[in-house]
Amino acid sequence: MARARARDSDDLALRAVEAIETGEDPGDFNLRATLDSLRHYLHPLRLGQQTVGLGTELLKVLAGRSQISFERADWRFRDPTWHENPAYRRLGQGYLAWCRALEGLVDHDGVNWRHRERAKFAIEILTSTAAPTNFLLGNPAALKRALETGGGSLVKGARNLAHDVRYNRGMPSQVDTSSFEVGRNLAASPGAVVFRNALLEILQFTVTSKTPHAIPVLIVTPQINKYYFLDLAPGKSFVEYVASQGIQPFIVSWKNPTPAEGDWNADRYVEALVEAIAAVRSIAGVPRINLFGFCAGGITMSLLLAHLRHSRRDWVNAVSFAVTLLDFSKPAMIGMLHSKPLLTTARSRSRKRGVIAGRDLAALFTWFRPNDLVWNYWVNNYLLGNSPPSFDILAWNADTTNLPAALHCEFLDIFERNPLVRAGEFKVLGAPVDLSTFRYDTFVTAGITDHLTPWTGCYQTTQLVGGTVEFVLSNAGHIASLVNPPGNPKASYFTGPQPGPDPETWRAAATHHQGSWWEYWIRWASARSGPKRQGQRKLGNRKYPALADAPGTYVFG
Repeated sequence: MARARARDSDDLALRAVEAIETGEDPGDFNLRATLDSLRHYLHPLRLGQQTVGLGTELLKVLAGRSQISFERADWRFRDPTWHENPAYRRLGQGYLAWCRALEGLVDHDGVNWRHRERAKFAIEILTSTAAPTNFLLGNPAALKRALETGGGSLVKGARNLAHDVRYNRGMPSQVDTSSFEVGRNLAASPGAVVFRNALLEILQFTVTSKTPHAIPVLIVTPQINKYYFLDLAPGKSFVEYVASQGIQPFIVSWKNPTPAEGDWNADRYVEALVEAIAAVRSIAGVPRINLFGFCAGGITMSLLLAHLRHSRRDWVNAVSFAVTLLDFSKPAMIGMLHSKPLLTTARSRSRKRGVIAGRDLAALFTWFRPNDLVWNYWVNNYLLGNSPPSFDILAWNADTTNLPAALHCEFLDIFERNPLVRAGEFKVLGAPVDLSTFRYDTFVTAGITDHLTPWTGCYQTTQLVGGTVEFVLSNAGHIASLVNPPGNPKASYFTGPQPGPDPETWRAAATHHQGSWWEYWIRWASARSGPKRQGQRKLGNRKYPALADAPGTYVFG
């Protein structure tokens, strides 16, 4: 029975992911079959309890005695009509009662957490698609707008829909990119490309402090996205802030691979980084540099560190990880993809195509949060007839990159077998990866509401590496926790004691601070960046001259 339930949930998630990758709305894929799969997957007693509970609550809703309230953070029910109109109030309460009943079917102990995540994924697609606010008659705000504009909002919404069907595979556009230009108001920090090979460019940014530290930091970005989420508009740029605080930032800008470059694997990426570190050390005139890996870039950085230690290159002084999972055994939404049918299909498709297209990855991650990243824009663009918002982070997110098939398959292997937590089980360039041999001062940060790389999973890095470890927990989610400049009134973070085995124990003892973790990291990094030097550091040197102004050429690929 347990195997049958797991198979049902695997098949269900596979159908949803296939729908996403082919551009189909997952909400359209046989919802009756979805419910049937969930029914077979769930324990009959649990199903009966939730059914009775739902029936009882619906009777209260009809009688006007339900205590279900609309959460302030739920954008769907902000219009006053949901509170003031009895019919709409009952409609909303009935919908929420149904959602909670479905969630209660799988959100309990005794279910394998990966199977639970797959079932929750399917349930959220189903419930978010069926929200009354997605339909004109069920959305009082849209009805008001239609009346106020004499139907003009609906005409504009139809035009927006036609545009998205033609140019965006039928998905509602999340952003108006017309006001953004890479090199002008995105990725605009002054600097230069000082090294280039087939896989990457290294950008060196102009330090604005008069007395920069001797040891620079090389930022290893994820191959899944373009680097400039760390160099957004002035005042929101991490590299701009680092440069202003006297630490010389270099950053990796990966080439966007084509199907012809589908054989690029971890060995190739590590080799490219070894060449890059040699260039950065030469330009800075120091034997060792600091490294900072972000998300999947942190995984690649770990493989790089293993190779450097194996080849006895003492080139690294201190390391930092941001929103990086090295241990995939902890509960996470991405764990719902951990099934043989899904992984086998993913490997087969990437090998056949040569790359995993960036837009397919973006679509999959978008459906991880359908209410906020799909239906929010459906309502805004089509029912209300508004233009998509103009927002720099969303403009960056729409500028997708491909992932080469070989590296994609290796990432899937790391995800499936979790080899990085066991010494020597994964090798790169012949070097066995043993995280416990990393004897660097290490900084680890995560986002408290991160749905892709949950903070409790990122915290596990503190237990895997050797040396002295500092853990900082930032507010916000996966990207918002990173684009978190000083001066943001909503910014806050936790610091605590030396991390022990249990993340919740650490959090209970941690201290809450207002402000940005950037400021805390600067203090930590400055203490590990060597003495200060007088004068400005030139961009490049004789051996590695400046090749092009920032943001370089690979960012436009």
